[in-house]
Amino acid sequence: MYTFLAMLPILIVFTLLVVMRLPAKYAMSLAYAATAALSYFVWQTSGNQIAAATIHGVLTAVNVLFIVFSAILILNTLKQSGAITAIRRGFMDISPDRRVQMIIVAWLFGCLIEGSTGWGTPSAVAAPLLLALGFPAMACVMAVLIIQSTPVSYGAVGTPLLIGVNSGLENKEDVAAALANAGMDLPAYIFNISGNVGFIHSVVGFLIPLILCGFLTLFFGQKRSFTEGLKAAPFAIFAGLAFTIPYYLTAKFIGPELPSIVGAVVGMALVIPAAKRGFLVPKETFDFAPRETWAKEWVSEIAVSETQNQHTPNISVARAFLPYLIIIGILIATRTIAPLKAWLTSDGNSIIFANILGTSITNKTQLLYSPATVLLLVSMICIVLFGMKADMVKKSWSDSGKTMIAAAPALLFSVPMVQVFINSGTAPDAAVQILAMPKVLATSAATAFEGMWPLFAPWIGSLGAFIAGSNTVSNMMFAHFQWGTATQIGLDVMQAAQVVSLQAVGGAAGNMISVHNVVAACAVVGLVNREGYVIRKTLIAMVYYVLQAGLVGMAIIFSPIWWLAAIIWPVLFLVLLSRVRIKNS
Repeated sequence: MYTFLAMLPILIVFTLLVVMRLPAKYAMSLAYAATAALSYFVWQTSGNQIAAATIHGVLTAVNVLFIVFSAILILNTLKQSGAITAIRRGFMDISPDRRVQMIIVAWLFGCLIEGSTGWGTPSAVAAPLLLALGFPAMACVMAVLIIQSTPVSYGAVGTPLLIGVNSGLENKEDVAAALANAGMDLPAYIFNISGNVGFIHSVVGFLIPLILCGFLTLFFGQKRSFTEGLKAAPFAIFAGLAFTIPYYLTAKFIGPELPSIVGAVVGMALVIPAAKRGFLVPKETFDFAPRETWAKEWVSEIAVSETQNQHTPNISVARAFLPYLIIIGILIATRTIAPLKAWLTSDGNSIIFANILGTSITNKTQLLYSPATVLLLVSMICIVLFGMKADMVKKSWSDSGKTMIAAAPALLFSVPMVQVFINSGTAPDAAVQILAMPKVLATSAATAFEGMWPLFAPWIGSLGAFIAGSNTVSNMMFAHFQWGTATQIGLDVMQAAQVVSLQAVGGAAGNMISVHNVVAACAVVGLVNREGYVIRKTLIAMVYYVLQAGLVGMAIIFSPIWWLAAIIWPVLFLVLLSRVRIKNS
């Protein structure tokens, strides 16, 4: 009964958002009410705990809205200044093929942003850039969400592993005893897990660029054919390997801080010159149908092209791209220079609400460290860089504010719902103690599938990310649970590390469908209230990723025969999609 009731909020979200396609502001408000009611009446969570979780969620949502506003402001600033025209010209010079552009912007550039800063920032930076290049808004969101899988475990300079998994395993007596018997300490164990995660992601993730191409042509092409995307297979697989090989080697031999950054930098250094020279690029150029024929669900409320005729004619491609280079430079510096990071994230430079309403829930806003502050700063630099007039600046700020306000209702319900769900543990003085809702679901799954647990372990990770909108939080919640389940079914300490690795990989893949991430990504391209349409697409890619990770885990932990299934599944996935024909979005 508790398992079903714990699943109820997720079922409500899925039914209202994905099946019925209600706007997130309505779906998440109902889901929040249901979650709060279950928490109070069934889980007997105190009213203070629910209220504190709600306040924490609202404050977090405000931080996300700050990122949304700053991301849209960068786009609107580039639009008003006319720099968008130069950026579009720069990418067209690399290749006019939309599949190639998407691989470079979403896969490689997006992975670099994810590795640098994490926390959904690729949506804030790469999605508006795709929109500026003339992609349908829904295609922009789909692409940046799907790539938030492979690089995510090493996002924000390794935070999901260094903080997420580490926090989940540290100060646990059973873990410490097992590691002592194996002659290891926790940092060495995390380093080992990092290599495992890199291997699994590489085996699964090198196909993501190809899947992106297929989804682009299936959902947004004139022929609505997945096969049209497969025609870019040589280039897409090349781009996938150009990222994943240096990515894995970095994870294996250097550690969890730099794999996504190194993979992206090496990938861009190889792929962009190759694209310019036409190496492995499809002979037939793929482009979208005329904009007036697009389905209304695809189209942004942000009119990117409306000021093209007013652009400043002397903006070069290099100067137009400079804001993005500044953003990347600041993000990498603030995440990798230890003294600077320590100062930016210190309590003295943060807004802290400690022990809200007398509970253990604390909210900390690191305003100077937020990607939003970087984006806001660079948007101001653009005013001088492009010689913008006052009316241009005023319009860019006004339009950005309107889009942020439109996104606010969905986020102000979805994030508090998540926090109430996570903090739904039974009150200490209750007669019957019940685990928090996410732990109830995970424990039930472990009981049902313990004989094939590596196959199901990534699903728990994805569930955590779907709920929390964060791979880091998913790992915090479930790393020790995964380790304990592994040892209970007779796996040794190193095999248990593989199971924890599957948790981290699944947690990364769950970002594709996290309501929190989807709402924010839709908002930055002006696609408010169409979140369900997006999840219906990204859910397909997430299923591929999590199932393939589980099959690889079975092959590594139990028997090499499972490698056969790990080879068959991607082929079957691509073949099945190549037979799909759709008439509308």
